[in-house]
Amino acid sequence: MLKLHNISKQFDDKVVLSDISVEIQTGEIVSLLGQSGSGKTTLLNIILGLTHMNSGKITFNEDDISHVSMKERGFNIVFQDYALFPHLNAYQNITYGWKRKKGLVTEREIQEYIEFLELEPHLNKKIDKLSGGQKQRVALARTLVTKPKVLLLDEPMSALDGVIKESIKERIRSIAKQFKLTTIIVTHDPEEALTLSDKILIIDNGSISQYGTPQEIIHQPSNPFVEEFILKQLQIKRQNIFELFGEQNV
Repeated sequence: MLKLHNISKQFDDKVVLSDISVEIQTGEIVSLLGQSGSGKTTLLNIILGLTHMNSGKITFNEDDISHVSMKERGFNIVFQDYALFPHLNAYQNITYGWKRKKGLVTEREIQEYIEFLELEPHLNKKIDKLSGGQKQRVALARTLVTKPKVLLLDEPMSALDGVIKESIKERIRSIAKQFKLTTIIVTHDPEEALTLSDKILIIDNGSISQYGTPQEIIHQPSNPFVEEFILKQLQIKRQNIFELFGEQNV
């Protein structure tokens, strides 16, 4: 279990996060949802250990990791731009971290990740020859071979559309469930969060507006901001929401 206890962060005089407290269960997919500048990426970086908080505490399986370095936390992230090495092929990218730290997984496990993400036909391709969805799957495989305790994803579908986007969402769901891997996703897209997550943390101006299941947020919005933010997106992207919750319930 990952717990955030009263996390606050400010840069100079600007308060970015204020009193964020959340519990995330093992294997849950949790989306950090909010508008641009709401503080969600800063919170992701604090969980990762890339950014230090001004006050609060983070515990993982009851251990205080507030002052544990990013490297020692054992969490890992897939960045929005994938951060793949263009001079290496797909397989070399996938195994880059493994070769530096052999013993994390076996070669057979690496092959299982490759098969699970259906990357066998693309292993010898350079990164610039891959589609957006293929790059995303390579980035996911590269992260999985490091055996992360928590998987962090920064806007993982922002550059994807249509069928590819839905395919990646299904992959992320499958990864979390099959490997019992706690997964935290930053997104500005309510439809994405509602159709992918077990829980959603809605952040507005650095504070929690609501934390709950997609059903709770759809049917019991906690305040006018949540209602307006969600409903505005429902009007734009109705079909996926109808399929998830039923048109009569939206």
